[in-house]
Amino acid sequence: MYEKIQASELLSPLLEGLDTEEIISMLEYPSDRKLGDIALPCFKLSRTLKKPPVMIAKSLCEAINASEKNETFEKIEDVNGYLNFYISKEALARNLVKMSEDEKYGSSDVGRGKTIVIDYSAPNIAKPFHIGHLRSTVIGQAIKNIYRFCGYECIGVNHLGDWGTQFGKLIVAYKKWGSKEAIEQKGIKALTEIYVKFHEEAEKDEKLEDEAREAFSRMEKGDEECISLWKWFVEISIAEFKKVYNLIGAQFESWNGESFYFDKTDAVVEALKAKNMLVLDNGAYIVPLDEYGMPPCLILKSDGSTIYATRDIAAAFYRKKTYDFDKCIYVTSAGQSLHFAQFFKVIELMGEEWAKNLVHVPFGTVSIDGAKLATRTGNVVLLEDLFKEATDKTLAIINEKNPGLENKEEVASAVGVGAIIFHDLSNNRIKDINFVWDEVLNFDGNTGPYVQYTYARCEGILDKAGKYDKKILALTDDAEYNIIKTLELFPEKINQARCELEPSVISRYLLDVCQEFNRFYHDCPVLKADGDKVRNARLAIVEATGSVLKRGLELIGLKTPKNI
Repeated sequence: MYEKIQASELLSPLLEGLDTEEIISMLEYPSDRKLGDIALPCFKLSRTLKKPPVMIAKSLCEAINASEKNETFEKIEDVNGYLNFYISKEALARNLVKMSEDEKYGSSDVGRGKTIVIDYSAPNIAKPFHIGHLRSTVIGQAIKNIYRFCGYECIGVNHLGDWGTQFGKLIVAYKKWGSKEAIEQKGIKALTEIYVKFHEEAEKDEKLEDEAREAFSRMEKGDEECISLWKWFVEISIAEFKKVYNLIGAQFESWNGESFYFDKTDAVVEALKAKNMLVLDNGAYIVPLDEYGMPPCLILKSDGSTIYATRDIAAAFYRKKTYDFDKCIYVTSAGQSLHFAQFFKVIELMGEEWAKNLVHVPFGTVSIDGAKLATRTGNVVLLEDLFKEATDKTLAIINEKNPGLENKEEVASAVGVGAIIFHDLSNNRIKDINFVWDEVLNFDGNTGPYVQYTYARCEGILDKAGKYDKKILALTDDAEYNIIKTLELFPEKINQARCELEPSVISRYLLDVCQEFNRFYHDCPVLKADGDKVRNARLAIVEATGSVLKRGLELIGLKTPKNI
């Protein structure tokens, strides 16, 4: 990134009408490093400058080489319509020192004064926190971390599924088959058991569904017994959710769930009526969206009750009024894409200019050995159980390879839980994931433990080395140049991940850093380097690598133990 800025500043006076930001966006990294470290393809300039790309590249090359301003590139040449920049060893050395000393390396203030609301995780009350919920939680938390790292004020919202007909089912199920003792002892697992039992019995007796609807209707009207049970279910659920959130580092500024907006939906309905947007259809009220290629958005059911869309519209208005957000991001399954497109469009049609700042971030589904997850059938793997399995497996490996390690249980938890998070975030978020135990808990290859171990190796080398002088150093090997160039990409990768709302950009980049570092470590002795200057340079590389790995891992929600 340093060099892209330098290249753009050299080019800007020669390209009228283009500022440095526009020029930076045009610069590329050649796949073959023999063709330079940075390249400007001049084909895009051909139309505006009305010259062949080869001629443009040649004239730019001659102008820059005639200038005395260049202190960054040892060579600049034009080849077949490309302007190729080769970074000097001196520039790499300067940037290496900056990276190793800058505690905020990779961060920016692009978001200063701006607020982002991020709606993520949002599990349903009284249902188990299983691997299907993992994706929204870790993707959302990573996006929040990345935005905050770029200077934004971030408000994390856990829009809990704490309202709806499922609570009528749960109330009926509890009265018929539940007990206070079992639920206090087993928590959500007991609630899940009676919820599954309800659906099994409802297939035999359809009247149970009517009983459930009646129970939820009483709950909406404020029935004391129903409300008391509902609050109890919520309390038990949140306590268990927080155990998982503590393990994966998820934090929320707001826990306002669906129930919070129950008394705010009337204002939405009245506003839609005032704008003549509601149409009566078979007793229900809808907003027609056929001219936008979508089914109608249901606002009020025939019995007068609200649904998800009504509450989500109310929530969006509340968040805009409360936080005055610059962007409101919703991290949910791709299966809900239509729902978000519908209520976003309704808000737009209401004349709200900020509707364009509502963003849905979809992700693929999770299955277990090809079988779809479903609470009502009991086909789930609880995250708490999954994390315990991963931690136990990691602890067994530690006991075998490093039995004297201090805080073994704490390290095993950090590495085991990290393996699961990294497995998810190393995939593009839209990709469906088939959960296979052996893949998730594989501690070899392109995994979270591999990155954490590389970080721990960096820390171990620095501990053994002690103090060193960064002001006197010398770079002598291609492996050194390659790892420095890879580390220089960190700010760009952060920006790319933010713009694309794609945490996997960071995960895959960290793997690249580890692979490049381990090549360097294999080719270039560090503690036993030939001479103090070379040793200093290599220790600076180790320190810069450790810093980038630590920040990158923290951004995607992994802990960084110094010893593994």
